[in-house]
Amino acid sequence: MDNLWSHLQHEFPNLAQLVHIFIRFTAASILGGLIGYQRERMGKPAGLRTHILVCLGTVAFILSCTEAGFTNSDLSRVIQGVLAGIGFIGAGSIIKISEKNDVHGLTTAASIWMTAGIGVSIGLGRIGMAILTTLCVLFVLSVIAKFEHHNRDVPPPKAGE
Repeated sequence: MDNLWSHLQHEFPNLAQLVHIFIRFTAASILGGLIGYQRERMGKPAGLRTHILVCLGTVAFILSCTEAGFTNSDLSRVIQGVLAGIGFIGAGSIIKISEKNDVHGLTTAASIWMTAGIGVSIGLGRIGMAILTTLCVLFVLSVIAKFEHHNRDVPPPKAGE
């Protein structure tokens, strides 16, 4: 137990650093959760927990690397890898219905990808940028969606559809 405590004290040498990390994880949970809540309200398969986990995971990757002293070029490669990996999660939310030649889940996949981008911003300490991005994403998912369906003379999908 002493060995574990010693290791934790080495990793978080002061309270300020621990608070710094806590604030970023809290921001990731809130901002990822806002997008996830919107998707869940619309009855989409990737909802609250998925978006929170994507945002938290991305922040964890970024913070782990920055705290370990990675250079900017090393961090750039990590970010590229994270965002490419998130593409696979997003791809899992896309369904093609062959008899209708219709594809579902692209917006959910994009929201997962954007949530990872928000996580990158938070991880890099750009919480203001992450808040602004979250507001833009929520605007697109809520307001633009209504406009899009209104212009096609097709009613917007109800929750669960």
